[in-house]
Amino acid sequence: MSIPYAEVIGDPIAQSKSPLIHKFWLGKLGLEGDYRAHRVTAADLPAYIAERRDDPAWRGCNVTIPHKLAVLDLVDDPGGVRASIGAMNTILRGSDSTLTGTNTDAAGFFAPLTGLDLSGRTAVVVGSGGAARAVLFALSKSDVARVVVLARNPLKGAGLLAQFGLKGEAHPLARRLPVDAALLVNATSLGMTGQPPLALDLGPLPDDALVYDIVYAPLVTPLLAEAEARGLETVDGLEMLVGQAALAFELLFGAAAPRDHDDELRALLTA
Repeated sequence: MSIPYAEVIGDPIAQSKSPLIHKFWLGKLGLEGDYRAHRVTAADLPAYIAERRDDPAWRGCNVTIPHKLAVLDLVDDPGGVRASIGAMNTILRGSDSTLTGTNTDAAGFFAPLTGLDLSGRTAVVVGSGGAARAVLFALSKSDVARVVVLARNPLKGAGLLAQFGLKGEAHPLARRLPVDAALLVNATSLGMTGQPPLALDLGPLPDDALVYDIVYAPLVTPLLAEAEARGLETVDGLEMLVGQAALAFELLFGAAAPRDHDDELRALLTA
């Protein structure tokens, strides 16, 4: 019988740290299985899904840029992900070959923020893609007073605010940051290796603001470096990556991720 395996798909995908994470946990738990990175172009996505559906060893996959919206049309959605977050990052294969999609990004994003008091405060989210959807969905479950979306397409950002029932407004990327922002989140690929940096002036942010960048390659992005130089609290992309991966791991392999080894895992991921 073939060894059970899962994958992460995207384009590009070579930079993904997901195989390291899942293989680390499989090893710690002594579970038989594998986890691979597989480059899938937009044109090849339907064929990939159809092929994996027929593979009984395939447990499912994580989904990254640029497929989090496209997969909505290719798998079942019993949890209503389309109507809520509007983006999928995990696909699971059932024993009867059914494929269902879910999203672990929102919970993974919010895990490092459980101690942050957003009541009466403003959050700024940069981006309007699949990752931004997960961030905004998570914020809609918090007590944040206002959300400002900065995006290349402010109309799309405004639509997302309305979709998630958030008070606030959307502006172009060049907009000056609000002076009452308790949280700034980069939910774009800007600052990622090979991408231009996210050019924001952090000057208006209050001294107690937290800057959170979901990019994890490099781990210290230009945005986080500037925030640290200002003495602001920061959260790097590994926090969200590992958090969402832990939820996906349990769904894919049927065992809880051994989070008591997080320090060792982080050292491995940053080596």
